[in-house]
Amino acid sequence: MINLDKKILLVEDDLNLGFLLVDFLQSENFYVKLCRDGLSGIRAAEKEKFDLCIFDVMMPKLDGFSAAKTLRKKGIETPFFFLTAKCMKEDRLNGYSIGADDYISKPFDEEELLCKINVVMRRQQSCPLANAPTKFKIGSFDFDYERQELILKDQSFRMTEKENEVLRLLCIHKNKILRREDAVTHIYGRNDYFLGRSFDVYISRLRKILSKDTSIEIQNVFKVGFILNVA
Repeated sequence: MINLDKKILLVEDDLNLGFLLVDFLQSENFYVKLCRDGLSGIRAAEKEKFDLCIFDVMMPKLDGFSAAKTLRKKGIETPFFFLTAKCMKEDRLNGYSIGADDYISKPFDEEELLCKINVVMRRQQSCPLANAPTKFKIGSFDFDYERQELILKDQSFRMTEKENEVLRLLCIHKNKILRREDAVTHIYGRNDYFLGRSFDVYISRLRKILSKDTSIEIQNVFKVGFILNVA
C-alpha cells in the first residue's frame, strides 16, 4: 500500500529511468510524483509538500542545480538529492554547496539509493527540532531561522541553508555543549570525516560574523564539540 506520509518528487527527463524508479519506489510503499523538467518540478513542489526531492542535473527548460536553487529562494526547505551522470569532482562540490543531502552518480544501485532515502525519511519523521524555536537573541544579534537571517543593528547577514541549520543547533544548545558527531549527523543524515570538515567550514563562517559582538564566542571543546558562549 502506498504511504502518503512518504512522498518523493522525482524530476527526471529520461522516461525509461523515471518509470523504472517510480515502479521500484512504489513497490517500497513510497508515493512518487514524476516530472520531466526542472520547471514542472518547481511547480509540483510549490503545490504539494514532499518529504524528498530527487533531481536529475541535465534536464530541459531548467537544470537540476538551478531548480534546487530556485526552491530554496522560494523558501521550500524539502531535502533533495542529485541523481546524475555528471560525476566530476567540481559537479559534486557544486551540488553539495547548493545544499544537497546526497549526490548519486549514474549508474547506481537501487538498494543503495533506497538506504539513502530511508535515512532522510527517518530524519524528517524523528527530527527533535520540529517544535523548537525559530527566533533567537544572540548577544546583540537577532537570528530569524525561517528567514535565514542574522541582524545586527542596521546590518543584515543572509545565511546559507547549512549555516542556518548549524546556527540554530548552536542556539538551542546555547552555553551548553553541542556534540560534534550529533550535529553533523543532524545536518547531513550521517557522519564521516569529509562531512565533518564541511561542518567545520560553517562553524568558521559563523565565527567570523558573530565576532562583531565580543560577548559571543563559539568555543571548541576538544574531541567533543562546540559551545555557543554568550556572556
